[in-house]
Amino acid sequence: MTGRTSRVTVVDDHSLFAETMAIALRGQAFQVQCAVPDSTTTFAALARTVVQSSPSIVLLDLDLGVVGDVMRLVAALAGNGVSVVVVTGSTDRVRHGEALANGARAVVPKTAPFAEIVGTADRLRNGLPAMSRADREALLRTYRADADSQNELRQRFHLMTRREAEVLARLMAGEQVTEIAKARFVSESTVRTQVKSILAKLQVSSQLTAVGLAHRVGWQPPQPDTREAPPRPTGRGLLATG
Repeated sequence: MTGRTSRVTVVDDHSLFAETMAIALRGQAFQVQCAVPDSTTTFAALARTVVQSSPSIVLLDLDLGVVGDVMRLVAALAGNGVSVVVVTGSTDRVRHGEALANGARAVVPKTAPFAEIVGTADRLRNGLPAMSRADREALLRTYRADADSQNELRQRFHLMTRREAEVLARLMAGEQVTEIAKARFVSESTVRTQVKSILAKLQVSSQLTAVGLAHRVGWQPPQPDTREAPPRPTGRGLLATG
């Protein structure tokens, strides 16, 4: 094992796994550091720690318990020539494919023997493929199919009018039709008509499903239109001059 690449950083929030992995790697002449985030670790601090370790290979868990998009870290490391191997307990093939699409060289389950994980790092050290082309392409196809589906779902939300989007936002906040009607100074029948239109455009059959779909695709409601003046009060109070 005389390959050129030998500096490895293990990034995992389970210290026992990280240290045991490090021991196994050191047994095969790798230079190893561990980055073990905890509940106080920020995403930016973790990224700095990893970069400052100057790794050639990073073994990275996708679920680190820190706030931030781990896929960004995968992309940033890969963009700087670091070989990223995702070592994860997740069985989500879409996320596996997303990691590969962002530049990861391989995905290995945590349930795999340490010898298999070390072997993956050793193949990278010696300039060999880290996973089979068939497995890689299968995961990428799964991710791309899901991305296409998500994009199609997001397009449905663009079919809503602004008023309908505002109604959906209120439904997401847990408001009922009666509450929405009162807040918007319109009749309940008007709101019910808007809800029916929302369901038709999103191609769902219930308000609950519409709300769930909005959360699933990360839909954001429109910002309040500050150009609209609130309804003016009516009645005797309007005539009072003090």
